[in-house]
This record gives sequence, structure tokens and C-alpha cells, in this order.
Amino acid sequence: MTKQQNHVVRELFDKVILPVYAPAQFIPVKGSGSRVWDQNGEEYIDFAGGIAVNALGHCHPHLVKALQEQSEKLWHVSNVFTNEPALKLAQRLVDNTFADRVFFANSGAEANEAALKLARHYAIENFSPYKTKIISFTHSFHGRTFFTVSVGGQAKYSDGFGPKPADIVHVPFNNLDAVKAVIDDHTCAVILEPVQGEGGLTSATPEFLVGVRQLCKQFNALLIFDEVQCGMGRTGSLFTYQQYGVIPDILTSAKALGGGFPISAMLTTEAIASVMYPGVHGTTYGGNPLACAVGCAAFDIINSSEVLNGIQIKRKLFIELLEKINQQFAIFSEYRGKGLLLGAQLTEPYQGRASEFLNMATEYKVMLLNAGSSVLRFTPSLVITEEEIIQGMERFAKAVAKIVINK
Repeated sequence: MTKQQNHVVRELFDKVILPVYAPAQFIPVKGSGSRVWDQNGEEYIDFAGGIAVNALGHCHPHLVKALQEQSEKLWHVSNVFTNEPALKLAQRLVDNTFADRVFFANSGAEANEAALKLARHYAIENFSPYKTKIISFTHSFHGRTFFTVSVGGQAKYSDGFGPKPADIVHVPFNNLDAVKAVIDDHTCAVILEPVQGEGGLTSATPEFLVGVRQLCKQFNALLIFDEVQCGMGRTGSLFTYQQYGVIPDILTSAKALGGGFPISAMLTTEAIASVMYPGVHGTTYGGNPLACAVGCAAFDIINSSEVLNGIQIKRKLFIELLEKINQQFAIFSEYRGKGLLLGAQLTEPYQGRASEFLNMATEYKVMLLNAGSSVLRFTPSLVITEEEIIQGMERFAKAVAKIVINK
């Protein structure tokens, strides 16, 4: 006999879901733009954006239309066959980036897994079976597969699962001398986020990226940019590398690529892609017609001057309102990140208390994130309205006051 749950409550999570998350106590059931409603009809302003995923907010009409139309045509065929939406989205990515070739997958971790496998395979095929070293950076985050979590520079995510993949070296971010000290002829790749997401919203310096690019060229190593979080318009350009003028060999994208529908992509050049052949890598759902149809709709809106030009204006408004709160409560020491990948560093008295601010914010009906224990992270919809920003920040100010007054 089938067990049924007529009334879904938050307590059910603690009974039936693997305990790897600690979600808020309310359950969102409906979203529109940058507003979300829970089971009780309470309205929230969304500054979290599904962790930089809902780049066009909730239920954007063009994305809904694309999904509805594709749902009546073709859902899945696997990569035994190709499909039109996948080819259309791949063409958009190629036409608007450095890349010649695209590999579709389902998550940022899967895209990074593919990038790292490609880098090692390319090095082994072209240079030496011993050219396998991967250089990564402390506080970086590249996904939750065992390979990517080992490459990521946060031991708290990779410890406790037994022996880790070999030939992975971590050095401090934005420290070119540290890279120089470890890069050699055995290095196959350097992987980095132009703006570290989980690592506190730290942006790479132009000098650092230029230097790393030169070192990779010198040692025949591939430069991988993980733009899973900072790409697809998030920082004010289609991809963040375009602001630096430093071109990677491989780039990964996910999150906003599907505007909320699970999809990711790895982009690379023809020369690097040429070492791959049928069967050497793959994924069942990569290039799914539903995901790619939504991805095409999201891409066309995000990659427009109207959206991209508005991102810095919205960032400025966020910082103005945060600084207004700061003048009253002195809780922020600096603002980090780029565009609408915005981090607010907490001052010394509030170090380690980011989650406390998140929880209090939900009580005042605003959704936001943290990036580490001492940085508040704002990754709203790229098309959030000025009214929604102002209203959400008014609610957040009340949450801050509650914590500060009761400290």
C-alpha cells in the first residue's frame, strides 16, 4: 500500500531527506519575479536567487513559455541522438565566447569534472603520462563530486571520505608567487574562479590573472575558469573573463545558464577538444531538450544590453542601502565581489555570525545567503526591480536592528 502525505510540513524533511542540508523552517511554494510565497501565503523578497541560479527571477514568462512549448515536443532522447535545442544553445555559446566546442551536463560539479578530465587527458595525449598536476586555490569551490571537492580548496568539504585523488596542489588566491613556486612541467592545469563564490566573494586581481595566464603558457598548462557562479551576466558581462581580457582554455558554466532549470556546460577550443572522441566521456542527461530550450530563452534575455547594463546600477543601489544600514549599526567592513555577486564582510564584533543574520532575515521576510561564516552574500535576480531592492533592504534593516539591539 502506497504511503501518502496529504499535508506536507517542514518536519517531513527531517524524516525523509538525507540530512546533508539544514533548510529554513518555511517551505516556499510559489514565486514570481523576486517575490516568493510560503505555505501560509507569507511573501518574501528574494535576494538569494537560488544561489545565483534564478538570474531572471521566478517563473519568468519567456522561460515558462519556452518550457511549455518544448514539453509538448521532446523531453529526452539521450546522446545517442542530438536535438535542436542543444545545438541552438551550443551555437549561442560559441558565437558569444572564445570557445569552439561545448559539452553539456547537469550541474557545475559535472561541468568542472569534465573540465578537469579534459585537461589531464589533453596533457597526457600531447605531452607526458606524468603531466597530471592540478593547481587550485584555498577557499575555492568547484563542486561536490569527489574529484571536484578535492580540487576545491576547502578541506571541510573533502575530508572524511578516504584517500583523495592525487596530484592536486592548493595555494593562496591572488598570490602569483605561490603559483610560481609550484607550477612546473608536470602541471596540466590551473583552475580558478575569477570571483570566488563560497570563499567570501574575493575577486581576482587583473595582475594575478594575467600572471597565471602567462605561467600556463610557459609550462603548457591549461587555464580553467570556473564561472559557474560568476558567469552568465552575474558580474555585468556575459562571462567575467571578458572584463579582464584574459582568455581561458576551458570555461565552465551552470547555475544561471538555465535560469533555474538544471543545466551546465563546459566550453573549450577546437585544438583542446580534438583529443576527445566518442565514448571517452559523457552523461545521460547532458543536452536535455527541455533544459536547453529554457537555456536558449534565458541566454537571449541575459545577453542583452538592457540586462547587462542595468547590473552595475543595481549593485550601486544595493551598496548605497547597505551603507545606510552600516552608518547606523556599523556591521560591515567592506563590500566585495562584482556586479550582483555582492558580498558584505561583517565587522569584528559579528565575525562568524553570518548565519544568524540569514535566519533573522527570514523572520522579516527576506531571503539572502552567506559566503563563509563572516560574509553576507546577495545574488538576486539580474532583473530585480528598484522597488523590490528598496523594500527588501528595508526588511533586512529591521533584521539587523533586531540582532544588534539584542547583542
